[in-house]
Amino acid sequence: QVRLVESGGGLVQAGGSLRLSCAASGISFSSSTMAWYRQAPGTQRELVAGITSDGRTTYANSVKGRFTISRDNTKNTMYLQMNSLKPEDTAVYYCHTGLVYWGQGTQVTVSS
Repeated sequence: QVRLVESGGGLVQAGGSLRLSCAASGISFSSSTMAWYRQAPGTQRELVAGITSDGRTTYANSVKGRFTISRDNTKNTMYLQMNSLKPEDTAVYYCHTGLVYWGQGTQVTVSS
């Protein structure tokens, strides 16, 4: 049974930082491409960042230079370090892998 559990969301002022975590189980984590998506109210879910099994990364243009995706294969955990947060980063952030597997999401709210 695949399980993805996000944590680390919260309320932060603009310019602040948060670090999200995604703990994975039921998959071969070290060989899996992992990704963070987000969805704001009234919008479609969008890719924020992705990381392959060998550590190659990709980012949405809107977060390049501010967010960093990483993984710790010894802990089966993926991270998203978010710096210089903006109100437009407010959304529910989801962990994703294997085309069909999603976490329950964690709310990030950035106040202006």
